[in-house]
Amino acid sequence: MNTLLKALRLLVCLLTIAIVTVFSARPTNAANLANGAKIFNANCSACHVGGNNVIIANKTLKKEALEKYEMNSLEKIKAQVTNGKSAMPAFAARLTKAQIEDVASYVLEQSQKGW
Repeated sequence: MNTLLKALRLLVCLLTIAIVTVFSARPTNAANLANGAKIFNANCSACHVGGNNVIIANKTLKKEALEKYEMNSLEKIKAQVTNGKSAMPAFAARLTKAQIEDVASYVLEQSQKGW
């Protein structure tokens, strides 16, 4: 019985450690939204101030437009920022992958908040 109790205590301890590890771990590539805001203001806001688009008025960064043009995912926004398209220039040579991740995450979050 004493051995069984020790084994049970050990199991509870290991499960507690596992649960704490899983729920407190932050992904190593988690976006920095404050940095994304800075990057947006320095590189994007001239054309996209307030989530609008001064070049092509209907292709805003607002939630409805992102959904309409199927740009409402982090991967698609990152691809657009990286490669550019139409009147939008590519930023792959100007921004690091981490900066692109940050600004894309910021854009997606702002679209969901309504800018």
